[in-house]
Amino acid sequence: MIRAVIFDVGETLTRDDRYWAAWADWLDVPRHTVSALVGAVVARGQDNAEALRLLRPGIDIPAEYAAREAAGRGEYLDETDLYDDVRPALAALRHLGLRVVVAGNQTTRAGELLRRLGLPADVVATSGEWGVAKPDAEFFERAVEAGQAQPDETLYVGDHPANDVIPAAAAGLRTAHLRRGPWGHLWADAPEVAATATWRIDSLSQLPALLRE
Repeated sequence: MIRAVIFDVGETLTRDDRYWAAWADWLDVPRHTVSALVGAVVARGQDNAEALRLLRPGIDIPAEYAAREAAGRGEYLDETDLYDDVRPALAALRHLGLRVVVAGNQTTRAGELLRRLGLPADVVATSGEWGVAKPDAEFFERAVEAGQAQPDETLYVGDHPANDVIPAAAAGLRTAHLRRGPWGHLWADAPEVAATATWRIDSLSQLPALLRE
């Protein structure tokens, strides 16, 4: 029985459009260039930050984050960044009596912005706040603690096999791979996803029915 559901953030709950567009504008390159490079590094199996390093070899990404914030061009999230199924799905899961946690690889600032959205979740936390990021096993230990259930009673939902499905399963959690965003679509039918994911879904709206069974 699942008692807690933990959600990744980027391309699970939120669109990454604004995130990458902001980087393109800050680095003064066409937005399409950034999108194409993100796709290229994803296809290579690299971290998406490698797209920025291809644009600016030697870039100090934390320093650039700080410079953007100082210039008033830092991270921003609002309701339009959420996928349409997010609020209904999270609310339905809570109605079922499940504990809902949002926990992904985001900055401390992103955690603040997510909490301001008032999502129907019991806990909203980020790797920046915890000081540990996926796919590290400690991240999933912290996530399980936030869910207040045993690992095998906890479901982790995400789009990225290497950051979400595979390490969460290795930590003893149930997993749902979401076919959404570049990572979710590219690896939706990968053998490692089929072998590891408890469920494979196309929308968060499928979760309440699955977890009622």
